[in-house]
Amino acid sequence: MEKKKSIIIASDHAGFDLKEKLKEVLEENEILFEDLTPVFVKDDDYPDIAFKAARKVMREKTRGVLVCGTGTGMCIAANKVRGVRAAVAYDEKSARLSRQHNDSNVLCIGARMVDEITAKNILKTWLTTRFLEGRHARRVEKIKKYERE
Repeated sequence: MEKKKSIIIASDHAGFDLKEKLKEVLEENEILFEDLTPVFVKDDDYPDIAFKAARKVMREKTRGVLVCGTGTGMCIAANKVRGVRAAVAYDEKSARLSRQHNDSNVLCIGARMVDEITAKNILKTWLTTRFLEGRHARRVEKIKKYERE
């Protein structure tokens, strides 16, 4: 039996409570995960967390979920790691399109931007949506090529 790849999940202080709620979705769907921020740290810095999580996503060839206040800070930082295609999603449509069109491998959610139910639906959508390939693969390949230069 092939070993299931686990989701990497992490948050800063602003996203900690929502991250804990999102873990419920992973558990309910029997999705393995590794929480890189298992305890609340009041004075943490989102770039440190995003860099660590994004590097682990790439090293383990899996996907990640990052939660901060807006989702934007984590997204910017995670996208500095070669190979990461992080996307901020504020609704199910943006989550779905980030997977279908951009093959996003890191989902960023803003705890101050969406409620718990919306965040859970975003995560469920992102986890179950496949990359469409076709013309979208050509575009993602251009990003990968640029990163190699």
